[in-house]
Amino acid sequence: QLQLVESGGGLVQPGGSLKLSCVASGSTLNYYTIGWFRQAPGKEREGVSCITNSGRTVYYADSVKGRFTISRDNTKNTIYLQMSSLKPEDTAVYYCAHIVACVAPMHGDAYSWGQGTQVTVSS
Repeated sequence: QLQLVESGGGLVQPGGSLKLSCVASGSTLNYYTIGWFRQAPGKEREGVSCITNSGRTVYYADSVKGRFTISRDNTKNTIYLQMSSLKPEDTAVYYCAHIVACVAPMHGDAYSWGQGTQVTVSS
């Protein structure tokens, strides 16, 4: 299984930007698809975005489309989530996960998960 570690979370003002990183290690897999999920206290986990190994297929939830951008640098085994025009409703713990496929709707039954990173959008 892939080991995944997220970073980049923090406190940001509404309208601001934040870039999350997810570093993958511990596997010799040739290809792997990554999804970003988020969960706020008392709320259901939401699939935010996903990307295939090549980067040719991506998906965004309607709630973030046009504001978030997913990308990856396979030479660094790192997947990114660039978040812009942030809203208080984006406040959540964000997780990256090794998923089976990047399709809509995203499901949360992943092979492995990162530990999560807190994103708080508040003035």
